[in-house]
Amino acid sequence: MAVDLHLHSTASDGTDAPADVVRLGAAAGLSTIALTDHDTLDGIAEARAAAERHGIGLIPGTELSVVWPDGTMHLLVYHLEPGPGPLQEKLASLRTGRSVRNAAILARLTELGVPVSATAVAEEAGGGVVGRPHIAAVLVADGHVATIAAAFDRYLARGRPAYIERVRLEAVAAIELARASGAVPVLAHPHTIGVATAEYETAFRHLAAAGLAGIEAFYSEYPVALREHLAAVCDRLGLVATGGSDYHGRYKPDIHVGVGRGDLSVPDDVVERIAAARSG
Repeated sequence: MAVDLHLHSTASDGTDAPADVVRLGAAAGLSTIALTDHDTLDGIAEARAAAERHGIGLIPGTELSVVWPDGTMHLLVYHLEPGPGPLQEKLASLRTGRSVRNAAILARLTELGVPVSATAVAEEAGGGVVGRPHIAAVLVADGHVATIAAAFDRYLARGRPAYIERVRLEAVAAIELARASGAVPVLAHPHTIGVATAEYETAFRHLAAAGLAGIEAFYSEYPVALREHLAAVCDRLGLVATGGSDYHGRYKPDIHVGVGRGDLSVPDDVVERIAAARSG
C-alpha cells in the first residue's frame, strides 16, 4: 500500500478540515498519512480521531520554513506530538511572526492599490494559521486576479511587490529542536532550497551531519527521473527517502491526496524507516 506524508488542512493553508483530509486518505487506499500543517499541531487531535474511525495510520507533524546559508528551505517534522517540548514551544512565536508578516503584506497591497480586508482573510483561513494562500484567495474573490497562482505570480511570491520576509528558525537549530522533541526532521521539496541538482548531495550531507533524517524524494512536482535521483542520493547518505503530495485542497486543485498529479506512489516501508529514525 502507499502512503502520503505531506498533507495540509484548514489548521493552516489547506481547504479541507483535518478529518476530511484523513477521509480522503482512507478513500485513496492509503495505509498511513501525515498531517503537516505550517507551524501548528492544532489539527492533530481531530485528525487522530478520524484516523481511528477510518482505520488508517496517522503521523503527527508540522512543516517549518527555515533559513540556511543559501536561502530558505522547508522542513517536515514527523512524530511531533502536541503538548510541551522544545520545538512545540517555538511554534507559537513562529505563528506570531506570521501574523506580523501578514499585516505587513496587507499594508503593502493597500499601497499597491489592491486593498484586502484583514477580516476577509481571517474568514478565509477559518480559524487556522493564516498564510499567503488565504490572502491570495481573497485577491481572487475580490476580482484583483483570476487565480491563486496569478496572485502569487503578480504580488505574493518572493521577489514580487507584496512579498514580505518573516521570522524563521535557522535550519540546523530547527533540526536540533526537532530531535530534542523526539521528532524526525525531513527536508521537504528540495528543489526549493536554492542549489542546483548537482549540488544536492553536498548540501544534504551537511544537513545530515546536523541530524536531518530524510529527504522528500517522492513529490508531486517531480518527474520520475528526479525522484529516482533523490532516492539514490538518500541511499548513499543513509537518509530516508520520504514523500507526499503536498495537498492543499482547492488552493492546489491539480494535487490529489495519495497520487499528487496522478503518478505519485510513496511506498509504505517509509513509515517504518521514519519511526526507526526517531532514535537514529
